[in-house]
Amino acid sequence: MNSLIKLELVRALRNRKFLFFSVLYPSVLFLIIAGSSGATDKVEGTGLTVATYMMVSMASFGALTAVLMGNSERIAKEREGGWVRQLRLTTLPGRGYVLAKTASAAVVSLPSIVVVFVVAAVVKDVRLDAWQWLALTGAIWAGSLVFAALGVAIGYLATGDAVRPITMITYFGLSMLGGLWMPTTTFPQWLQDIAKWLPTHAYAALGQAIEQSRAPHAQDLAVLAVSFALFAGGAAWLYRKDTLKA
Repeated sequence: MNSLIKLELVRALRNRKFLFFSVLYPSVLFLIIAGSSGATDKVEGTGLTVATYMMVSMASFGALTAVLMGNSERIAKEREGGWVRQLRLTTLPGRGYVLAKTASAAVVSLPSIVVVFVVAAVVKDVRLDAWQWLALTGAIWAGSLVFAALGVAIGYLATGDAVRPITMITYFGLSMLGGLWMPTTTFPQWLQDIAKWLPTHAYAALGQAIEQSRAPHAQDLAVLAVSFALFAGGAAWLYRKDTLKA
């Protein structure tokens, strides 16, 4: 399994298009959105400046890009191309393939988080305590596993031709409605009520809680836990279903 993980890492790091969208693209968006804001401009209802709020949002968005986009399309295409079937003929345990995909995506997601933090600190002069930087990195990185599980589920659900539109709709829908591109406080009230129950909203809220030096809301933790259970359970069921077909 270690050899497969190394192979997946090499493939991910060689994919320049994927690296751009998962590592550099979130930082570019951060500069576009927060670039014109003043040092004291705050997001209504949060007490956070625009720069600190969008830093967490874009770091979360970058991690989401790495684990969701990276997993779903590759798994669907490798299933269709027969690669997964070939791996089942080896001594690799069934869970090994999924773990290798998740591990490679997680490794790529870490630089996307760090790059956004560096850009925010250097360009927008965002300053936090050392423990906050470490806690933000850990929380956003660990929270990305929720969407890694979703990526695996989509990869086993969709065919090679259908996986991209399904992934893109899910990706953009969760990003926009979850408040990663703009604060949900700018939404109509009915849309804010919906956004509170989306895993992306809860995901970014973890980082915002750390920035505010407070404990995360129980609802956000519950949304993430339930989402992970549903996505992981769905991925496991679809994997077993796919194995029986083979």
